[in-house]
Amino acid sequence: MASRILVAEIGAAHGLRGEVKLRSFTEDPMAVQDYGVLEGEDGRRAFAIEELKPAKGGLIARLTGVLDRTAAEGLRGVRLYVPRDRLPAPDDEETFYYADLIGLAAVTGDGRALGKVVAVYNFGAGDLIEVEAAGGTVMLPFTAAAVPTIDLAAGRLVVDPPAGTFD
Repeated sequence: MASRILVAEIGAAHGLRGEVKLRSFTEDPMAVQDYGVLEGEDGRRAFAIEELKPAKGGLIARLTGVLDRTAAEGLRGVRLYVPRDRLPAPDDEETFYYADLIGLAAVTGDGRALGKVVAVYNFGAGDLIEVEAAGGTVMLPFTAAAVPTIDLAAGRLVVDPPAGTFD
């Protein structure tokens, strides 16, 4: 399991006083402020959310140490993580963090190995999983129909891809 979980990404600068647009990846977008100091991907930068408000298409955040538009512009694209132990444990075995899917084996219902999960994406029209297979990478919709079983304990997920997807 991942030791850090991606919870947000900084977008464009907003205004002149250092605020930024923030894309939250938490189930409740405003919950991103509840997890304490957020770390950049490299772990060398840390940001606390001083103020957070909803806005069209996401959130607007004031981060500690970001005092002007120039500083805010320099943060665009920075991904923000929290240590896993600061996040609530999943409620049941049907709930998981997407980071837990990375590295799982992708197999068919009869156990035939297809590859491994290398990423989970959401481009706005639903979640996709990227599976690295022998012939290259394959994107599958992350739906109950295409991924009927997720077995974290066994380190695999069962996929039911459309015919010819992995040929």
